[in-house]
Amino acid sequence: MSEIRESRLLKANSLVDKGFEPYAETFKITHSTKFLTEKFGYLDNGQEFNLDVALAGRVLAKRVMGKIAFFTITDQEGKIQLYLEKKIIDDFGINAKLLSFEDLKEIVDIGDWIGVYGTIKKTNKGELSIKVSKWEMLSKSLKPLPDKWHGLTDIEKRYRQRYLDLIVNPLSKNVFKTRAKCISLIRRWLDEKNFLEIETPILQSQAGGAEARPFITHHNTLDIPLYLRIATELHLKRMVVGGFEKVYELGRIFRNEGISTKHNPEFTSVEIYQAFSNYIDMMNLTESLIRNIVSSCCDSLVINYQENVIDFSKPWKRISMKSIVLEYTGIDFDSFNGDLNKAIKDLQEINIEASPKINTLGRLLNEVFEQKVESKLIEPTFVIDYPIEISPLARPHPENKEMVQRFELFIAGRELANAFSELIDPVDQRQRMQLQQSLRDAGDLEAHCIDEDFLQALEIGMPPTGGLGIGIDRLIMLLTNSPSIRDVIPFPLLKPEITSTKSEKLTSNEVK
Repeated sequence: MSEIRESRLLKANSLVDKGFEPYAETFKITHSTKFLTEKFGYLDNGQEFNLDVALAGRVLAKRVMGKIAFFTITDQEGKIQLYLEKKIIDDFGINAKLLSFEDLKEIVDIGDWIGVYGTIKKTNKGELSIKVSKWEMLSKSLKPLPDKWHGLTDIEKRYRQRYLDLIVNPLSKNVFKTRAKCISLIRRWLDEKNFLEIETPILQSQAGGAEARPFITHHNTLDIPLYLRIATELHLKRMVVGGFEKVYELGRIFRNEGISTKHNPEFTSVEIYQAFSNYIDMMNLTESLIRNIVSSCCDSLVINYQENVIDFSKPWKRISMKSIVLEYTGIDFDSFNGDLNKAIKDLQEINIEASPKINTLGRLLNEVFEQKVESKLIEPTFVIDYPIEISPLARPHPENKEMVQRFELFIAGRELANAFSELIDPVDQRQRMQLQQSLRDAGDLEAHCIDEDFLQALEIGMPPTGGLGIGIDRLIMLLTNSPSIRDVIPFPLLKPEITSTKSEKLTSNEVK
């Protein structure tokens, strides 16, 4: 590796000796590879089109055959072949003192960024190409790219050096194009329905809005602890109290939790709040929004995800947590009549051991659902009516005060969205926060704190409201058939890599 690097440094210095920069300041591009391939794909073999083109890209392949060379370069949109002929380049460059064909052969390596000028030509073998008249070095690469035949096979290296992954793996580049498109579509869809995007603080004096352990930092000037937000919920609800009837925020959330194929401590979500609505309205909104995103990003409402065919066009199943647990396990939680010990004993027969933290039937119901049901929900399924113990911010169900008006959407065996009819009774909310605080004081670091300012806002009066949160990263996983959340986050959190103490940094003297 060091020999290759030294060789490339010599080539960079040779450019300086010839009066050229190995690292250009700018280059004026006239066309993209996508435009050219779509516009001129119709040309017959051997046909040329006299359009002046200026294009820049990274060299991915290089073949030199005497006085003719063929390069492949790639830009953000795709790749195209360069047809380089010694006579054309040298004749064009003699008077202008440009880089020669020989310079091209000797100095340009795979990985370099170059800019070319020329016209359109389809070769006799049918390859659309740029017939190059002159070229420039834009950025000299000092390290080689991964072998084109094997690519970047080390999965962790793909995450750690995402720039290499994007260069050699077109599928990865498409994932992040889809991600950008999806986020743009969500914003546009909500904006068109008169939702207002509100920016809420990332640094908060209290972390609330979800059952999660926060990251803690310290503000030196104020000499106070601060928390990275674990949700945008409580601040967006304050905006509803203030009179905004339709608000949302799409942004980063931070939770000090484990890492898995569906969890990253830093992730993206959109939270949406609509006054004068309930969780049924939010179910309808969720179904409409996600259908729109799937159709726009995948050009179909039927997709393949990890060997599962998922049809978004059919009506989505809506079923209570108790009913779906009964459906998949045969256990009827209503039959226990409030007897937790009997429930624990019966559940041991289906290999569910309740942890000491599970001290109510509601928590036990949720545990059974997570262990025995969740992974089996492949088609879009709204699981509704959750236990009140695990939903401290949701409105009680009018027909059963032990349950709340809440749903979670499951697709491909994992949660994609979570929503409530929001709890707007300030007395009930205070009691629930006090219970959560007692759990936190007893050692449950994921329980809610009491947020006095939020409670004061509720006492001012909040209208009936439906609230919804959608995990953007998990949605992108579906759209791009990605098995891990780290495949769809450009720079996922990883354990620090053990590196050599020898510096690989380029000194100011290495390139003249």
